[in-house]
Amino acid sequence: MTNLDFKTAFKYPFNRAKGMWNILWILLPIIGWFALSGYGIRIIKEFSKGKFKKLPTFEFSSDLKLGFFMFIKSIPFMIIYGILLAILTLISPWLRGVTQVFLSIFVVPILAINFFNKETVGSYFELEIIKSVFNNLGDYVMAVLKSILLGIIFLIMIIVLVGIPAGAFTQSIFLADFYRRKVK
Repeated sequence: MTNLDFKTAFKYPFNRAKGMWNILWILLPIIGWFALSGYGIRIIKEFSKGKFKKLPTFEFSSDLKLGFFMFIKSIPFMIIYGILLAILTLISPWLRGVTQVFLSIFVVPILAINFFNKETVGSYFELEIIKSVFNNLGDYVMAVLKSILLGIIFLIMIIVLVGIPAGAFTQSIFLADFYRRKVK
């Protein structure tokens, strides 16, 4: 399988530019947020399948339902993660900080993409997929660095407003591509 190249990732949100208007759902509290998160999950699922052609069509009711139920399903993971960080804070705030940085770079993103693809509570706890990260550490680090660079470019593009939705809709494109190539 070939790697996703930077040019394709950059062009992705602009291949169906009117789809970037979907970011405006963020202005509708709670309902819009769930619908937008469901849409984001569908985008990541498409990335994970190697579909980088264009933004999918926004489907309000199904995206709202997906976003809401995925939020509910993620609560057990959020509770356990919060308890772990609280325990580490009691032991040492420095240890908590180091652990949180490590987990947020190397563990949580791949577990989240797995969760988004499988849509089950248990998929957030399939810790064996973390081996894929460390067995392909160089490739994973490159995916993280490309994600950061793409985010910086879209951050700069906020000046012309397209950077906000472009960055939101491509946030995990390289990590989902890594998942497609190395985990599945």
